[in-house]
Amino acid sequence: MDQKVGVGREKTEDKTFFSSKEKPSCQKKALRLSENALIVLKRRYLKKNEKGEIVETPEELFTRVAHHIASAENMYHTKKGVVELEEQFYSMMAECKFLPNSPTLMNAGRPLGQLSACFVLPIDDSMESIFETLKNTAIIHKSGGGTGFSFSRLRPVNDIVQSTKGISSGPVSFMKVFDSATEAVKQGGTRRGANMGVLRVDHPDILDFIACKKENDKITNFNISIGVTEKFMKAVENSSDYELINPRSKKCVEKLNARTVFNTIVDLAWCNGEPGIIFLDRINKDNPTPKVGEIESTNPCGEQPLLPHESCNLGSINLSNFVVNGHIDYKELERIVKLTVCFLDNVIDMNKFPLPIIEKTTKASRKIGLGVMGFADMLIKLGISYASEEGILMAERIMSFIDQKSKEASVELAQEKGVFPNFAGSVYDSREGMPMRNATTTTIAPTGTISILGGCSSGVEPLFGVAFVRNVMDNDKLVEVNPLFEEIAKREGFYSAKLMEKIAQKGSLKDIPEISEHYKRIFVTAHDVSPEYHMKMQAAFQKFTDNAVSKTVNFPHSATREDVAQVYLLAYALGCKGVTIYRDGSRDQQVLTKGSQVSESKESKDASHEPMVKRMRPKTLIGRSIQMETGCGPLYVTINEDEKGLFELFNNIGKAGGCAGAQSEAIGRLVSLAWRSGVAADSIIKQLIGISCHRPKGIGNNKMSSCADAIAKAIRLYLKDKGTINISPVVDEIISRGACPECGGVIEHEGGCAVCRACAFSECG
Repeated sequence: MDQKVGVGREKTEDKTFFSSKEKPSCQKKALRLSENALIVLKRRYLKKNEKGEIVETPEELFTRVAHHIASAENMYHTKKGVVELEEQFYSMMAECKFLPNSPTLMNAGRPLGQLSACFVLPIDDSMESIFETLKNTAIIHKSGGGTGFSFSRLRPVNDIVQSTKGISSGPVSFMKVFDSATEAVKQGGTRRGANMGVLRVDHPDILDFIACKKENDKITNFNISIGVTEKFMKAVENSSDYELINPRSKKCVEKLNARTVFNTIVDLAWCNGEPGIIFLDRINKDNPTPKVGEIESTNPCGEQPLLPHESCNLGSINLSNFVVNGHIDYKELERIVKLTVCFLDNVIDMNKFPLPIIEKTTKASRKIGLGVMGFADMLIKLGISYASEEGILMAERIMSFIDQKSKEASVELAQEKGVFPNFAGSVYDSREGMPMRNATTTTIAPTGTISILGGCSSGVEPLFGVAFVRNVMDNDKLVEVNPLFEEIAKREGFYSAKLMEKIAQKGSLKDIPEISEHYKRIFVTAHDVSPEYHMKMQAAFQKFTDNAVSKTVNFPHSATREDVAQVYLLAYALGCKGVTIYRDGSRDQQVLTKGSQVSESKESKDASHEPMVKRMRPKTLIGRSIQMETGCGPLYVTINEDEKGLFELFNNIGKAGGCAGAQSEAIGRLVSLAWRSGVAADSIIKQLIGISCHRPKGIGNNKMSSCADAIAKAIRLYLKDKGTINISPVVDEIISRGACPECGGVIEHEGGCAVCRACAFSECG
């Protein structure tokens, strides 16, 4: 194969598209891609021309990536054959044994060339630093990366500013500026920017920071985490006071009761899942280059602690593809681990970094983050329950193996190519026989999109559901079943379309009497797993992971604040580096205004039992008004009822005569007509939810995809607040967990990301 970029290829917009007549030999190997994988490839990864037409096949994508990353060997005098290495890289991706993070798949071998997903930028206590970082953030988001910041160096609100004799506006105020800038920057036309905001628990503005996302429509482009110290956690245990330190003067300005602050964190997390917690002292204890600097923040999903101006590229091994005849193929796993370390190290050399200082800092430590996905699938194939001590032991066994072999691979690379420049003084410097090429080798990341490409479960999470319903054209429903469960059900003779639909309605096997306890134990889902086992599993992987583990502890809506508090304390006790929780339905929009008190009435009947006769409007109706935040501004939705139930919907947005206002008014009229003709709320919501427009608002399940989407959620809110919900379990689950902006399916929450298995949508790589 010709090693020169652009030789023997068709002329396209970036001159890197292989001619069908001159495909390299490695492209002859068949791909293992599901229908969903092909959907997400077409939507997000395959190259398009100026007309938006796809000009690349999946085989050509993997060839493009493999060729670009393997060509890094030309920079060194190694014994590796570049063509052979390219074929090995291609094969492990084509067989879905390993996939790199999204920017590498999108940009390798293309003009943009930015291959890293994770960045941390410093914010010093000056206007120059704040807005220099803001500019750099926009550059990184445009290139496809996510950014993390610590706002802990900024002086508190109302503190003196000597240069102007004025007063400071504080960290939260500047975080809002960063949030607004992020809203305005699209990431390469593929995804919107994401941020992590961290504030130390001993900062004077900590209470304002804890509550800054109390309203779901505020600071929507940030995940936020409290930087917790050992001193604070000891004070929590003793219910004693701790000091708040002004970062400008380094002096104590106030004392707060640690238990009270901890309970405030818990209360807000219970309300809507934020803030999370990162244990700063624990992260810095594992800092491989402590003489270089202190770690203050992580990437947006919390799994990658980084020094200021540092970046990291990630990739994940699909564990489900290493189970052969009920046993793990450790020999093949070792081969792939060592190959992926070479791949990820080469990414550093082939990366076009967005800023020179990021390139310098990143190459000084050469951190890589090899993780896993498909762990839940692997356990199923081994007949092990995720929520068991056997499952915990398997997590420790598999991750200790990967970590060990990745270190061996990094030592081998160091012997070939040299140690990372900051090796002297690093934690490896004093260890005999450890001339490492990379300061870190392992990270457990959320794998929302790439796990869909790999056709496996996400990261180290349990299954989110055994089956789900996909809505397709003309209101048809398609039941999709976990392939491993479907295979067993057919083999054991209990498969039927009716049973699969029943499972899809519930998601879990827990309350399905037709399924044996044996399979209920093996096919356990995220909401079947106790919070304690969620944390035990995270801790098991953390024991053998250099960086951190991205994992979400899922709570039912009925969970208490005490449940959340216990998980936070357990995360600390078990040695985790952070914790993220999500309580189902905890991010619903709030009703801001109410009309007359609604009288007691019977629940609305299903439309199928009522004649389609249009009801006449009485002179007086009762109802309520709800405010929803959309990309077009505040949307005010008013819902009125007569004695038979829902009757009409009005909404108001923007100025009279505007496009948004006209479209919303049209939706309101049609919804009103449908209700007066006997159509159920369930049907209305299913038609409107998830409709996307060019101006969505927020990320995750804070997102309003469009005004139509907001109207659907307002209807559900109205019924929920009234206590007369008459919505199918699937629709209720879609809204309570979050709706996919592409198809309206159920959103899964993992480490701050939102993922839809129904259509392959994801907000993180």
